[in-house]
Amino acid sequence: MIISVLNQKGGVGKTTMSVNIAASLTRMGKRVLLIDADPQGSSLDWAAARDGKPLFTVIGLPRSTIHKEVEEIGKGFDHIIIDGPPRVTDLARSAIMAADLVLIPVQPSPYDVWAADEVVSLVSEARIYKETLKSAFVVNRKIANTAIGRDVGEALATYETTVFDASVTQRVIFAEAAAQGKAVFEIEAEGLAAKEIDSLVKEILEYVK
Repeated sequence: MIISVLNQKGGVGKTTMSVNIAASLTRMGKRVLLIDADPQGSSLDWAAARDGKPLFTVIGLPRSTIHKEVEEIGKGFDHIIIDGPPRVTDLARSAIMAADLVLIPVQPSPYDVWAADEVVSLVSEARIYKETLKSAFVVNRKIANTAIGRDVGEALATYETTVFDASVTQRVIFAEAAAQGKAVFEIEAEGLAAKEIDSLVKEILEYVK
């Protein structure tokens, strides 16, 4: 399975989500490759901050040929996560064409919902060439116990794209883990953050099969 995590709006937590999805799949005993397709290289920075053995393989490939290279690069891996670029470019199109699922993280703000429009359009374009391509929204950095978290789900329902039930709440542990090049489950295995990521991964696996 190849998942591209994409949204052309910065600051939606793409890298945090990519890294922790990859970590959750690794914890299930899967061989995972994380491709950093963002020229800013945040996933590579995360990997570099880590002491000791890497959880999974991370490579940088900010090129618009990912869809042509992914099969060769991904040999021997069960799952590939692509941490996509922050803008709609040929690189983003390539990351979409490479994917089985395009996961679109959106923060609970109207700006994020409006910004999602371009990624949705790109996915629709890509389906002309790749009919099996799936896409889904996931609410990320949700503020606990606020109406805005619920409202964003309703706003996203105006798109024909699936909105996942699983969502990820804004928590300090994500930043703490990232600073050490770790996944949240390595810091707090039974914590709420790890449980939310695991629920998201479970929903992803059910959706793509």
